[in-house]
Amino acid sequence: QVQLVESGGGLVQAGGSLRLSCAASGRTITRYGMGWFRQAPGKEREFVAAISWNGGTYYVDSVKGRFTISRDNAKNTVYLQMNSLKPEDTAVYYCASRKHGYSDYYTDSVYEFWGQGTQVTVSS
Repeated sequence: QVQLVESGGGLVQAGGSLRLSCAASGRTITRYGMGWFRQAPGKEREFVAAISWNGGTYYVDSVKGRFTISRDNAKNTVYLQMNSLKPEDTAVYYCASRKHGYSDYYTDSVYEFWGQGTQVTVSS
């Protein structure tokens, strides 16, 4: 059984930083792409960042230069380092594990396992 457990969310002032963690069990992250998505109140879930099985990274334009996705293979954990946070980054952040055989990283339908989410709130 695959489980993804996020942690690291919280309340931070604009300009601050947070690091989210996603600990995976039941699946080796180096064999599957992993992604981060977020959903703000009243909005659809949107792609934030992803890391491929071979370490390639992908970002939505709004977070490029501010967020960094990485992983610790020994801990089977994926991270999202978020710097220069803005109020518009406020959302519930979810990590997800991608299905095999897809080239897309940006669409949520290609991910098959999801964590429970962690709240990130950025005050102005």
